[in-house]
Amino acid sequence: MNTLSYKTVSANSATATKEWVIVDAEGQHLGRLCSKVAKLLRGKYKPNFTPHVDCGDNVIIINADKVVLTGKKWTDRVYLSYTGYPGGQRSMTPERLMEKGSSRLLLKVIKGMLPKNRLGRQLLGNVRIYDGTEHQHEAQNPRKIDINTLK
Repeated sequence: MNTLSYKTVSANSATATKEWVIVDAEGQHLGRLCSKVAKLLRGKYKPNFTPHVDCGDNVIIINADKVVLTGKKWTDRVYLSYTGYPGGQRSMTPERLMEKGSSRLLLKVIKGMLPKNRLGRQLLGNVRIYDGTEHQHEAQNPRKIDINTLK
């Protein structure tokens, strides 16, 4: 049996093929959208996925202000943070995060779905979030994908 045909392909920064993709968030549910974006950032939809390498795509999210949460999650869900001082626990609802900017809400949710290490922080820099349909990345020739077709 020829064992050379069974070698595992491991991507590195030189062999990773990174693309630019556009995702339209209009009418999408927040959690489902962000989990698919996190998979795109990791590169899990690619055949040469390697867990310790940034082999994912650069993602542009447009219409981020039109994302949907079901039920009373806009007011009842609470995100907690701690300043480090006694009595420094702060709470924030998605409604208040959205008032400060829709990119804050989406970045917080996507960050929670990425690895908690150097690679996760690097991957978070590969996402760009815009409220309207205009973005400043036309020079990268991004391709538009339908997020509903991904699993």
